[in-house]
Amino acid sequence: MLLAQQPAPAPAAVADTTKRPCVVDVDYVGRQGRQKGNDIYAGGGVRAHCRGTGTTIASDSLAWYADVNRLDLVGNVKIRDTTIALDGNLVNYYRLDERLEAHNKVVAVNHDNGSVLRGPNLTYFRAVPGVRDTVEMFATQRPTIEYRGAGAADTSEPYLIIADRVHFRGNDRMWAGGRATIDRSDFDARGDSMHLDETRGFGVLIGKPLVEGKGDQHYTLAGTRIELTLEHRDIRLVKALGEGKATGSDWTLVADTIHLALDHRRLQQAFAWGTKTRPYAKSPQQTILADSLALDVPDQVLTEARAFGQALSTTKRDTVTAAADVDWIAGDTLVAHWAPETAPGEVAARPKLRTVVARGSARALTHLYDTHDPLAPPSLNYTRGTTINIALKQSRIDRVVAAGRADGVHLEPQPPDTTHTDSTARDSTVKRDSTARRDSTPPPLRPKRDAT
Repeated sequence: MLLAQQPAPAPAAVADTTKRPCVVDVDYVGRQGRQKGNDIYAGGGVRAHCRGTGTTIASDSLAWYADVNRLDLVGNVKIRDTTIALDGNLVNYYRLDERLEAHNKVVAVNHDNGSVLRGPNLTYFRAVPGVRDTVEMFATQRPTIEYRGAGAADTSEPYLIIADRVHFRGNDRMWAGGRATIDRSDFDARGDSMHLDETRGFGVLIGKPLVEGKGDQHYTLAGTRIELTLEHRDIRLVKALGEGKATGSDWTLVADTIHLALDHRRLQQAFAWGTKTRPYAKSPQQTILADSLALDVPDQVLTEARAFGQALSTTKRDTVTAAADVDWIAGDTLVAHWAPETAPGEVAARPKLRTVVARGSARALTHLYDTHDPLAPPSLNYTRGTTINIALKQSRIDRVVAAGRADGVHLEPQPPDTTHTDSTARDSTVKRDSTARRDSTPPPLRPKRDAT
């Protein structure tokens, strides 16, 4: 270090492009500095640079302690180099392990990718040959990170990460623990801890994790463990491993394992399977249960559901229908289709269930209602076949078609009994005798007298 034209070499707090300790040359001191033994002090505003590089240092005061190889920068500290811009009110640099500790209103900007960290403290481990080959950073007390990950700096929307503590290794890996959250305009996630590895395109959340997609057609995903697949900083796949539950605007999916596939930041497909919890999907009027399920939800709108392995689908006539009026269809596989259907008087057309097809050992029980008399009891139809196709219209069954050794039973409701009359009713056509005894029981017999 050069102070007041007195040569006294000392390492500075930042790295240059050659990844080696630099020698600080003091360019300006507001008040005359002083030297006590090998220790150096300067105040009143200090400006310096790292010899042979473009790295600059500014602070209110500076102290170098030679015995412990430590440089202290106090008050309005600003460090600028080719890789990082660091602000804080107190910065300590430890030469032997190439460690920098910043405290009090810390702001660190990564020039490589544009990520920004703000918080009460930061510990920065420099990459120096013979010490460590990769930069590492640690921060505690719930720092806020605008995270852009690996790659060149860009102006795209960052992930906003907040946690009790964070750890960065290089520009592509990070860990966060303690009430960790990730937020972006299209995506929210939270868990007790998280890990991101952009080189592998991988992320994981554990500890009551929850992922939520934002927008007019939002979705949520919860599970024991949630994994993320990343591509160009966008999330392409969200996986719930263990006790998975996914919800959308018009469906719910439950299974041991659930995968949600995304494109253009919107949900496109959902897959579910498992043995501990048999997968099932529910919409307001339908439930599908099977060994595995696949849902097509382009731009987060349900259009098709496919069920494989002992599949069963139940459908209600409406949301208040009694359990006895539930229709069901079963088979080795099921395919259900939704499509827009506008009823008279409707303005917005939401997709409605239009067809359900069962294949392989197909069975179906349906209730058929009289369209002219909706209050009349329905007829019952039980059908078997290799394939059964049920078509619906305005949420009511329109027709049932069975193929391949098809048989079944059709039961019509019993008509009302119109021949029964009230036996106690008075017949106005019968003329009654006004002198008739009110008591219709015969009088008692009297014994005859003996004539003799």
